[in-house]
Amino acid sequence: MITFLLIQQLLVLFLIMGCGYFLVKIHLVQSQESQTLSVLTLYLIMPCVIINAFQIEYSDEIRDGFLLALLAAISIHILLFLLTWILDRFFHFQAVEKASIIYSNAGNLIIPLVAGVLGAEWEIYASAFMCVQMIVLWTHGQSLMQGTSSVNWKKILCNVNLIAIIVGAFLFFAKISLPAVLADTLNSLASTIGPISMLVLGMLLADVSWRNVFLGKRIYLITLLKMIVLPGMILLFLRFLSHTVPTAHARTILLISLLAVITPSATTVTQMAQIYSQDAPYASTINVMTTILCIVTMPLMVTLYLL
Repeated sequence: MITFLLIQQLLVLFLIMGCGYFLVKIHLVQSQESQTLSVLTLYLIMPCVIINAFQIEYSDEIRDGFLLALLAAISIHILLFLLTWILDRFFHFQAVEKASIIYSNAGNLIIPLVAGVLGAEWEIYASAFMCVQMIVLWTHGQSLMQGTSSVNWKKILCNVNLIAIIVGAFLFFAKISLPAVLADTLNSLASTIGPISMLVLGMLLADVSWRNVFLGKRIYLITLLKMIVLPGMILLFLRFLSHTVPTAHARTILLISLLAVITPSATTVTQMAQIYSQDAPYASTINVMTTILCIVTMPLMVTLYLL
């Protein structure tokens, strides 16, 4: 049942993505105009999504589940670093390839997928993964793309989404509910994250050179590792963990962690590649390929997890 709902939700998001692609192709909008929507998503909608996810009634059960999701997210990133380091001994990854394998597009996809498949009350557990990935991405990920070991702590601490996580967590643990008008405003804005994110992606895909996407040989290896091999290993770890922790609904909470891992490569990697003079077209190509294949690989991984 969950796999069917996931496929259905993915199809909805892909149809929305097709709308963005179509609008560019018929010259009603330009691909570059997606930048405005990206800014709205990053600085307005995503913070609303995060705070709204924490606006549920406090309970010890939910608190324990959130802490489990946080522990799972940290463990997953440690495993991803370890596995990538081992594979790098054989395949000699570029910086763009490493970042694309490790970091997923959970920020844009996980909340709408969780809401559509499991329900809005489960979104708080997705926020735990987003919190961990955001911190790691702007420390390790940024250093990797820069080719240095320096870390921009100011950029991390001033990140609007990290601030939203801190605010949302404070409200949750302090058992503070926002006024009805403000809560409804946050909920309304949060509900647009899926459609707007997919419209942006569709608009960007309209300018992609599909010949480069499918003719590159190396990209198939990176896509296989990102969407099948590493998620498969994480899946085994999460299945083991789900049988060993006493937390209520552990299996479903860890399923959410798995959903975050098996999303396509992060669009932020492409943005960083542009900023730090890495191979941005290649990063974009990896993002496109993993996005195309996720409609097959994500339901497959979920089915294997639920067996």
